[in-house]
Amino acid sequence: MNKKKAAQLIRLLKREYPNARCTLDYRTPIQLVVATILSAQSTDERVNLITPALFHKYRSVCAFAATRRTELEQLIEPVGLYRNKAKNIIALTQRLVTDFHSRVPRTIKQLQSLAGIGRKSANVIKGELYGEPEGIAVDTHVARLSYRLGLTDQTEPRKVEQDLMNWIERSDWILISHLLIQHGRNTCKARLPQCDDCVLESLCPRNGVPANQRKSSSAKTSASKR
Repeated sequence: MNKKKAAQLIRLLKREYPNARCTLDYRTPIQLVVATILSAQSTDERVNLITPALFHKYRSVCAFAATRRTELEQLIEPVGLYRNKAKNIIALTQRLVTDFHSRVPRTIKQLQSLAGIGRKSANVIKGELYGEPEGIAVDTHVARLSYRLGLTDQTEPRKVEQDLMNWIERSDWILISHLLIQHGRNTCKARLPQCDDCVLESLCPRNGVPANQRKSSSAKTSASKR
């Protein structure tokens, strides 16, 4: 991989996914933070199903901070790990009230000091709210595609992030995560990646994708005729 090839890869993905963005639904900073915590080991679609009622009930940082844990658990149970997530949401919002004047902090270090916020979540929140990337959000899609595309030979998220930061211009650090996530959901899937229909086929070394695990367009055509 080199910067020229990485830039070409990004151009192709931008053309394929012109509307790539964070798919969590939110209107306020605290809604994004809460939705990001809820999305851990869940899907954005599932989170978006429960957040309308959640955000209607809790409309501010103070409202989350003052809630009873059992009440919050009942509302977020469908997303999984709800007990731990409820505990983190309450602890985080109480800390925002006491230490940050009920505002979501701006730096990765401050964000990571909050309950339930790791490096990936901090990058998502900072990028979405402030548009000032300090790094790149690496989830399972981003890590998988980065390896397959030859952007990294690492599997540990922090090392994957560092490799991506070396190849990709800072102006694309926020967008690259959304592009790779979208492509991972649509085409470069964990199982049966659709390599023959991939916009990046000419650039991809197909690392870690055995030929017998690739879903070809011919296979799909045959299946559609059955």
